[in-house]
Amino acid sequence: MLIKRSALIPPSEITSKHRYVNRREFMQAGAALGAAAGLAAAGLAFPRSAHAGIKLPDLRKSPLSTSGEALTPYKDVITYNNYYEFGTGKDDPSETSGKLRTRPWSVAVEGEVSKPKVFDVDELFKLAPLEERVYRMRCVEGWSMVIPWVGYSLSEVVKRVRPTSKAKFVQFISLADPEQMHGVRMPILDWPYSEGLRMDEAMHPLTILCLGLYGETLPNQDGAPVRVVIPWKYGFKSGKSIIKIRFVEEQPMTTWALANAREYGFYSNVNPEVDHPRWSQAKERRIGEFGKRPTLMFNGYGEQVASLYAGMDLRKYY
Repeated sequence: MLIKRSALIPPSEITSKHRYVNRREFMQAGAALGAAAGLAAAGLAFPRSAHAGIKLPDLRKSPLSTSGEALTPYKDVITYNNYYEFGTGKDDPSETSGKLRTRPWSVAVEGEVSKPKVFDVDELFKLAPLEERVYRMRCVEGWSMVIPWVGYSLSEVVKRVRPTSKAKFVQFISLADPEQMHGVRMPILDWPYSEGLRMDEAMHPLTILCLGLYGETLPNQDGAPVRVVIPWKYGFKSGKSIIKIRFVEEQPMTTWALANAREYGFYSNVNPEVDHPRWSQAKERRIGEFGKRPTLMFNGYGEQVASLYAGMDLRKYY
């Protein structure tokens, strides 16, 4: 059911202050890390109680990483988030996502594929060698970060399920559990959260299935236990806490397009020349810095991805 527009809380109207993760959360994370380190190194068989902040062994540096830019401090990456399932404030996810259970967890891959499969999340950790990918990330609200994600190209999953010739788009569906996610109880968006890519976008090497950041498993507030990351698009395209991946013939409806298609198009490529209807996209504020910097076309990844949109009117297909 399509929600009423009046129920929306526009990102530009949400203000929040930074808060450090409280002492108890740090202690819990440290305890979880100590208890799980041996298991993680032995094969990533995680304990059932806590799974965030576990060190991931044998990471290789990816040649696809962004170079020459300072990383956003870890404390900012885990305390300044958009994740409406846990609240609309920037610090809400870090404060309210602790109860999210990320084991057991599975991701169903279905639709127009020859080999549909349900992947246990721990199987995904072993599907391909894990890489550290440093990417610039740009939010539609005008702030940005540089984050060392951990994962591998989504194509590693795609090729194992063998999409048919009818598969033109890929849809990502996130968990929407009102018992664990208090934001789902509110009519902010049309739950569950859904995002999508064109098939060639999904197969691009820069698009990753993400399982960690800063060398550790994902914190709940950053999309644990599995998400996607598409660095040349605005951040809301990178679905979090994914439970289903569907290959479809028709362009899927996506959550923010359902909420307000005028402001959030299907493609949502970072484009400083196309303003959001309520603010300019020409500049951005890097978290941790003073002042603003010019926004780069395709978030600076134009050399790699501009060919995907050759001949397209990027003001129409925004």
